[in-house]
Amino acid sequence: MIVISQSVSLGDEEVEITAIRAQGNGGQNVNKTSTAIHLRFDIRASSLPEYYKERLLAASHHLITAEGVIIIKSQEYRSQEMNREAAVARLVSVIQTLTVVQKHRRATRPTRASKERRLASKSQKSSVKAMRGKVRSSGD
Repeated sequence: MIVISQSVSLGDEEVEITAIRAQGNGGQNVNKTSTAIHLRFDIRASSLPEYYKERLLAASHHLITAEGVIIIKSQEYRSQEMNREAAVARLVSVIQTLTVVQKHRRATRPTRASKERRLASKSQKSSVKAMRGKVRSSGD
């Protein structure tokens, strides 16, 4: 059972996890063991609520294919179990971040005091910069 939130969770059978050979450094361990994890999650065929499915399918994310499948490859650890946990954690993170409802921003106006402070600081800076000119003697 993969827990997304308090009310939403996924069954283990909804996530297809396969072990593959990892790339990169690691010596003989890389050549003889399949420690990397390839995770596939079909959004349309899942038991997620419709709202979650709509948000995920509408999102433009590099892990989501055009067919609506989330593909995650995890090979950062030397053990298969840790890579499996990392891949599932990334899946949960992707689902959570893409389904968060943004708070509606209500337009506000600056207060009168803040406008006055801004104008006062502008005139102060203006006078400081005006004093930086050439110094003229009174005899000229």
